[in-house]
Amino acid sequence: MNTPTDANGKKLSLKENYALLTRDLGWTPSYQPEDEIYRHVKFEGIKIHDWDKWEDPFRLTMDAYWKYQGEKERKLYAILDAFQQNNAQFNVTDARYVQALKLFINGVVGMEYASHRGFNIIGREFPGTAARIAAQMQAIDELRHAQTQTHALSHYNKYFAGMSNFPYQYDRTWYLSIPKSFFEDAVSSGPFEFVVGICFAFEYVLTNLVFMPWMSGAAYNSDMSTVSFGFSAQSDEARHMTLGIEVIKFLLEQDPANVPIVQGWIDKWFWRGYRLLTLVAAMMDYMLPKRVMSWAEAWEIYYEQNGGALFADLARYGIRPPKYADVTVKEKGHVSHQLWSTFYQFRHAAGFPVWLPTAEEMDWLSAKYPDTFDQYYRPRFAHWAELEKQGKPFANPTLPQLCQVCQWPLLFTEADDPTQICYREGSYLGDKFHCCSDGCMDIFNHEPEKYVHAHLPVHQIYQGSYFMPDVNPTSPDFNPLVEALRYMGITAGHDGGDFSTHVDAKNWEAWTKRPANAHAPQTAAPPSSTDVPEPKAA
Repeated sequence: MNTPTDANGKKLSLKENYALLTRDLGWTPSYQPEDEIYRHVKFEGIKIHDWDKWEDPFRLTMDAYWKYQGEKERKLYAILDAFQQNNAQFNVTDARYVQALKLFINGVVGMEYASHRGFNIIGREFPGTAARIAAQMQAIDELRHAQTQTHALSHYNKYFAGMSNFPYQYDRTWYLSIPKSFFEDAVSSGPFEFVVGICFAFEYVLTNLVFMPWMSGAAYNSDMSTVSFGFSAQSDEARHMTLGIEVIKFLLEQDPANVPIVQGWIDKWFWRGYRLLTLVAAMMDYMLPKRVMSWAEAWEIYYEQNGGALFADLARYGIRPPKYADVTVKEKGHVSHQLWSTFYQFRHAAGFPVWLPTAEEMDWLSAKYPDTFDQYYRPRFAHWAELEKQGKPFANPTLPQLCQVCQWPLLFTEADDPTQICYREGSYLGDKFHCCSDGCMDIFNHEPEKYVHAHLPVHQIYQGSYFMPDVNPTSPDFNPLVEALRYMGITAGHDGGDFSTHVDAKNWEAWTKRPANAHAPQTAAPPSSTDVPEPKAA
């Protein structure tokens, strides 16, 4: 890289070089008013008096950005190539771990790409040059994450079902409407709300609850491919978290009128992010053969301790902890068990197998959740296990009521009474709407004109919109559940809590018993064999 110099050949300082490649790239428009160019920057009520106060703690310029990212790419793809050449997919603990990867590629990759789109939008909407450049770099980061995650997990797709159609399923599958609606809500908000919601409430406050448990879980279960893309993204995430705190301080220092607006966004996006992370809670407690820590322990470390210190620091600006943060502390002993129970009831409609925890796993859950698991959830799992032994496995044949905001089924209980489902009802223009919590109900009541348009999969099924064009509802053999699942890209199948009967488990057992030299080259799909069924969706 050439050393930057001024017109006289004098070497520029890092600060001068940064200024030339960021703020000095901006200009004042001459033939169009700024209000016409940046049309969305004022309607949220945020007041900005001096965009030059925006500081990038990393002083990162685009030439340095490409250099660092290029170095990371070379290291990452060398590891991915070695992983594939050594058939390392068979080194993971067992095939149950792969089900967590299905959740990741079907849910998280779509969120990364949606985040990429959102930062592209605000990179166009902010008048401040430094803010636009920071947004554009993060947009590239998010696109890179979507690509590297896809590449890292693509090798598993050669051996296991349920990963090949992730863009299609992200738009249609019922449990993926939760991450999809989260980012669609953010992208369809204003530029300042997006940057507070994603950069601060999600990236700064909550992102450790995604990356640390997931990547640590991958390492514990010998998945070095996933660990590698996690490490490759880690420096990006550190920069995103720093940007998040810079965004908050910038907005709060610009004008006192910004404080109540920002506080409202923190309350909203903290709750929306927390509800989204229920997927991570179930993964940590139920899907990992070797567990790193419980969801309750992760919440205590990464939110209660770290978040508590953060909001104590922000108190000088007039910012308090998020509304309903106390509810999350009460719920940390319940949410993972409640979601896994829901997945079990609707396992015939999931794109991955769902199993009942073993006696040893229930003992682990009992030790991690001494105040809740044995009292509320062990009897439930024991009852379902007994029904399976009798050949009468329990399944819920109905379609659940969905929350109008977070789009989870109404599966959560009252914070102070785990025996009662939390159910909130509101109305708008004569119609009734339902939410899973006070947090979601508050969000709905603040912007009902937005959330009445929520695309709820269960409602779409009842309306007849979740069927393929070739479906004939008047046909004698018409099965609405099977046809709705076909529309989502899911093949109805595995109807039990015994994972060993699932096709992934059978494939795993057959392939791991083969001699090392019997494996197919990694450029080809595994050969068909009488003892290895053709992969199919769960």
